[in-house]
Amino acid sequence: MAATSGTDEPVSGELMSVAHALSLPAESYGNDPDIEMAWAMRAMQHAEVYYKLISSVDPQFLKLTKVDDQIYSEFRKNFETLRIDVLDPEELKSESAKEKWRPFCLKFNGIVEDFNYGTLLRLDCSQGYTEENTIFAPRIQFFAIEIARNREGYNKAVYISVQDKEGEKGVHNGGEKRADNGEEENTKNRGEKGADSGEEKKEGINRDKTDKGGEKEKEADKIINKSGEKAM
Repeated sequence: MAATSGTDEPVSGELMSVAHALSLPAESYGNDPDIEMAWAMRAMQHAEVYYKLISSVDPQFLKLTKVDDQIYSEFRKNFETLRIDVLDPEELKSESAKEKWRPFCLKFNGIVEDFNYGTLLRLDCSQGYTEENTIFAPRIQFFAIEIARNREGYNKAVYISVQDKEGEKGVHNGGEKRADNGEEENTKNRGEKGADSGEEKKEGINRDKTDKGGEKEKEADKIINKSGEKAM
């Protein structure tokens, strides 16, 4: 999946590796449980990276392959009324559905790399990759539906939900920071006030001492004067 933004620049090195997340189609594994598990884990890695992609970038501007326009055009020409926001598994897995999907998928053999490799597909595009919300699908089917979801605005629900949560988290952290700063300011003010009070108290004591000293000097002068008078 050559995942890029509207400027055709890679979103990240990690996302560029999505095109190679699945190395073998599921049907080639037979019934070997170890290999099936390894394949399922690779499919899950692919799903996790794709979900991170539509959570961090507005999906309407994403480009998943070099032939997105062709895939979308062929998809809507063949499946004009297919509901894609919430998929009905019967529209993908029933025998009649498979007959309709098969020629569409084969058109991209040699055009889309690994077009028939097994991939995880969400049923409800507003939800994540949970066990209840996930089915296996050929890769070209995944591209067709997800490109349509991106262009028609359905995947934006995931992007908005994640961005809102990030925004709330930022506001919460900002509030805590402001509260901490407020407490620091109050503490500082209390400290300054305490220092001012201490200074005022000190000055009061000094003035009191000065006044008392002055009174003592006056009393001393009176005593001296009285002594002088007696001496005279």
